[in-house]
Amino acid sequence: MIKKPLSPEVRQQLIQAQREEITEYHIYSRLAKQTKDPENQKVLTRIAVDELKHYKIWEAYTNKEVAPSQWEINKYYWISKIFGLTFGLKLMEKGEEKAQINYALIATEVPEALIVSEDENQHEQELLGLIEEEHLKYMGSIVLGLNDALVEILGTLAGLTFALQNTKLVALSGIIAGIAGALSMASSEYLSNRAEGKDELAIKSAIFTGIAYVIAVIFLVAPYLIFTSVYIALLVALLDSILIVFLFTYYTSVANDQPFRKRFIEMVILSTFVGLVSFGLGYLARIFLGIDV
Repeated sequence: MIKKPLSPEVRQQLIQAQREEITEYHIYSRLAKQTKDPENQKVLTRIAVDELKHYKIWEAYTNKEVAPSQWEINKYYWISKIFGLTFGLKLMEKGEEKAQINYALIATEVPEALIVSEDENQHEQELLGLIEEEHLKYMGSIVLGLNDALVEILGTLAGLTFALQNTKLVALSGIIAGIAGALSMASSEYLSNRAEGKDELAIKSAIFTGIAYVIAVIFLVAPYLIFTSVYIALLVALLDSILIVFLFTYYTSVANDQPFRKRFIEMVILSTFVGLVSFGLGYLARIFLGIDV
């Protein structure tokens, strides 16, 4: 059957779709060769084959070869390698350029467009259901460690800032409290999993919780080792806590398909509230106990 000439609008959409399909083919293929998990490798290879098939469908209509975007290939490859397959590939699936392709418009002249659109939606479900990464199993433990560190240590630093008014003393106190808190949270997570009969998860859950706690402590205490003004240090520590919340909430929202804005606002409000209350308590303690450092 002789294909009718495409309208300029549909042809432009198809060329854009070709570029995305061939780009994603190379991304999936490259990641499939690098992954060590055989099941993940099978999923990535199958999706890569589908992406190439879609590219060939569009090429049959445009009669034009389209080169992949090397920038996109390298970007999503390294994002996936550094932050994990799930995060990198879901971030790619949510890409702005993909949303610009109007499959309904293409389908008016290319019947296969609707089939390709269904395949694209199926890819996302396959990624969600079949690609497994160990660190995502312990996301709850990481959240526990970060949340507790941000609330407890930020509150401690805020209170000590006014009570002691000495950056070195506040930093020392924060480090001691942070180490004790990390060990406490890790041991609690370990015992909690043991009590629930999850012996195989206990040790790794404790490790992830402790590491997340320590990382948050480092970010929060660092300003007190850099700045001489306790108030500037506290402000920077507060900004650090907001940055940590933003980065981690964004990561989990993409990787686990969770709402970003609501969780981000909740964590920021909680951390800020505790910090303000602790700062006030430190002020009162300094006045009523007559502490003068």
